[in-house]
Amino acid sequence: MRLPIGSIRSIAARLFLTAAAMSLVVLLIASILLTAYYRSEAEEVFERRLDVYLRAIVADVSESGQEGRTGPGQLGDPQFELPGSGWYWQITRLDDKSHEIKASRSLFTGTLPKLSDLGVPAEVGGFRRGYALGPDGRRLRIVERVIDVGDVGIYLVQVAGSGEEMEEQIGRFRFALIVAFGALAIALAIGAAFQVRFGLRPLRQLQRELASIRRGERERIMGNYPSEVAPLADELNLLISANRDILERARTQVGNLAHALKTPLSVIVNEADAAPGQLAQKVQEQAQIMRDQISFYLDRARAAARGGALGAATPVAPSIDALLRAFSKIYGDTGVIFSGGADPLLRFLGERQDLEEMIGNLLDNAGKWAKSRVTIDVSVDSGETASRPALRVIIDDDGPGLASHLRATATQRGRRLDETKPGSGLGLSIVVDLAAAYGGSLQLNDSPSGGLRAELRLPGF
Repeated sequence: MRLPIGSIRSIAARLFLTAAAMSLVVLLIASILLTAYYRSEAEEVFERRLDVYLRAIVADVSESGQEGRTGPGQLGDPQFELPGSGWYWQITRLDDKSHEIKASRSLFTGTLPKLSDLGVPAEVGGFRRGYALGPDGRRLRIVERVIDVGDVGIYLVQVAGSGEEMEEQIGRFRFALIVAFGALAIALAIGAAFQVRFGLRPLRQLQRELASIRRGERERIMGNYPSEVAPLADELNLLISANRDILERARTQVGNLAHALKTPLSVIVNEADAAPGQLAQKVQEQAQIMRDQISFYLDRARAAARGGALGAATPVAPSIDALLRAFSKIYGDTGVIFSGGADPLLRFLGERQDLEEMIGNLLDNAGKWAKSRVTIDVSVDSGETASRPALRVIIDDDGPGLASHLRATATQRGRRLDETKPGSGLGLSIVVDLAAAYGGSLQLNDSPSGGLRAELRLPGF
């Protein structure tokens, strides 16, 4: 099925297909014109050849007065001697009832038809030209003329030639033209591919620069670009700078809001402490809830701002190693062993504190429920379902696990499935919110070791 140019999303493919289509059209038109021109020239040469033979015979008959002397020796072409060669001459006397005919040996026992009998009109000088079937059934080009030799008589002189030789020449020319234009088409296609690749090189360079900024390797687009691409690079640099400014102002406003709310809450709590009673206790309780809520949502706002920042990249391995050492000490008395690690080349596209908070909450949750071991593995997920490379953090424990119908509840804010375990019930919900701020996700599944598997996906490389 033909694919419309408009449905092709690749600029390189569009440019190449457009150039190839235009080249094909030009070559096709050129081949048609050249073939027509060559055919016209070949037919003109063929006509001139017939005219030369006719004039030679007419001159011989007129001068000698003896039409029988005119023969192939004077024409100088041996094809008039070969029977059925396709080249014939014939002289017919018209003023005699016998209509005596003299012909070339190539006609053998056949005769040439008269163009006058076929209704072909005469040209200036008494010439007639046209096509007719010869004695062997082949289509012949015939040229004839009536001449009056006075007392000797009136004669119809005819020369005929087969167009097979001409058609063979045209066929050979057409084949050579196809071969030459085919080679030219291949050369043009290679040239178009090179031109497209060379012309789009600045865009590929711009793509690499943007990828470097996304990975945190650079802060702005560098390099010299053509005049058509340079404005785009400048606008992207301005956009990146504006994005950083907006995020910085957002962080400042979040900090100002935190300070503005903490001070009134502290005053309310102090006033409640100065006047003990049931109302004061209720005020203190609600104030603490407000503090928790403000801290949670301010942290979430900071994470969302950091998640939208360009150029932030954190090495994963140092954070994983630090967390494993910390939790090994925290849970050292319980006998739970923390193991695993990450490739030193892996990076998280975000802030270090957010990465450590997410993985730390997951390790802490696994340590609370594990019997003897918690493992962590970090890899890159670059499969077909991923639009871009992402980090895949898997944390397994050998605890009792979690029923599938309770997994969604476990990630809700403030929900604790077991009050005997320490904690506020915010750990998994914080992980979910932080991962979502970075465009990631958290999934809880069964672990091969018998407990719970937490699979965290984050942007990275």
